[in-house]
Amino acid sequence: MITGAPDAGDTAWLLASTALVLLMTPGLAFFYGGMVRSKSVLNMMMMSLSAIAVVWLLWLVFGFSMVFGDNVIGGWIGNPLQYAGFEGLLGGVYTSAGGAVSIPLVGTVPALVFAAFQAGFAMVTVALISGAVADRMRFVPWVLFAALWSTLVYFPVAHWVFSLDGLTSEFGGWLTNRLGAIDFAGGTAVEINAGVAGLVLALVVGKRRGWPRDPMRPHNLPAVMLGAGLLWFGWFGFNAGSSLAADGVAAVALVNTMGAGAMSMAAWLVVEKWRDGHATSFGAASGVVAGLVAITPSCAAVTPIGAAAIGIASGALCALAIGLKYRFGYDDSLDVVGVHLVGGIVGTLMIGLVASAQMPAGVDGLFYGGGLHQLAVQAVAVVAVFVYCAVVTTGIAFAIKAVMGVRADAQHEADGLDEHEHAESAYDFGVSHGGSNKPGLFGK
Repeated sequence: MITGAPDAGDTAWLLASTALVLLMTPGLAFFYGGMVRSKSVLNMMMMSLSAIAVVWLLWLVFGFSMVFGDNVIGGWIGNPLQYAGFEGLLGGVYTSAGGAVSIPLVGTVPALVFAAFQAGFAMVTVALISGAVADRMRFVPWVLFAALWSTLVYFPVAHWVFSLDGLTSEFGGWLTNRLGAIDFAGGTAVEINAGVAGLVLALVVGKRRGWPRDPMRPHNLPAVMLGAGLLWFGWFGFNAGSSLAADGVAAVALVNTMGAGAMSMAAWLVVEKWRDGHATSFGAASGVVAGLVAITPSCAAVTPIGAAAIGIASGALCALAIGLKYRFGYDDSLDVVGVHLVGGIVGTLMIGLVASAQMPAGVDGLFYGGGLHQLAVQAVAVVAVFVYCAVVTTGIAFAIKAVMGVRADAQHEADGLDEHEHAESAYDFGVSHGGSNKPGLFGK
């Protein structure tokens, strides 16, 4: 790892982006929390927030090193000991009073800031999975699943995608460096990864009791819309921050993130109006997220027109895809599969169609005269992550199910997980009466 003086502007931008990415996990907690029934809202939010603690501990001890260390085991992961405990990211001269500033850097920014920035990606990826098993998975098995899945699935796949040659080690992951796949901010490592894991976990845990017969409507749509807004806000740091610099690449990613989210919302609402006769606030929030998911891998590879096309395609296709769970009978409670898996696939594959060499990635897709090569490369990346995640997640889920069980007790599920898992209630529905029923100073 190189050492030197960090660039002040780039560092300031990445510090802000790190805070924005961290905000996405609490934002997701509101987004998911509003979608579930009132009796399990705290449990849903806790499943998201707990990912912050679980992932940070693992990230500090060995996770960052597994993602950004030198290739081991044939390039499957980074060396888990190389940066263990952030070893190698510390030390040096931090202030000019002690001599010329010289600290460990990733590009032009402090290595510690880069490590914190990337930790936020891992946190929100784990949290995304929880929406697929809302209302029925016990909290302790969830925490164990989060730890094992981070270690065995997210860290290896993130190494394949985010560890670029020469960034923190001489040789990085195979997906971007050897295969040549384009994934600027995590369409594969974050979105497809989380979507596949959500599908597997939903199948292993089983359907909610009463689904799909009983209505299970969102209990707080303002919270859903607030969560979508916080996610959109944080996504600017997620995508534009991935440039690791306050530069033109960040500008392209930011504009495309805005455009794809807006056009996806519009497309989702059009489909909803055509299919159901109503354009809903729930659909608007879901449409925004679908567009943000799809533009994540492609935000530095396409023009704003290309981003609009990706947004329209993802909004329309994800709006249709959420109905697949009724056709095939899997209970993906909060549409992790329909939005994140489908949106991630759409965004990753459309790079092969609408990428433009004018943009920072420097690649032309099929519609810009680039032929089918990049589309084929993107398809291989999708299949590789899909298969790896599906196989390993299945093993993790069945192992936990065999050892300690994953499903909440039938009565606990009926009463709500807030009371039985956390001994709390999100809302006090008791009737309050004014005055006092105690005798006054002079009696009644």
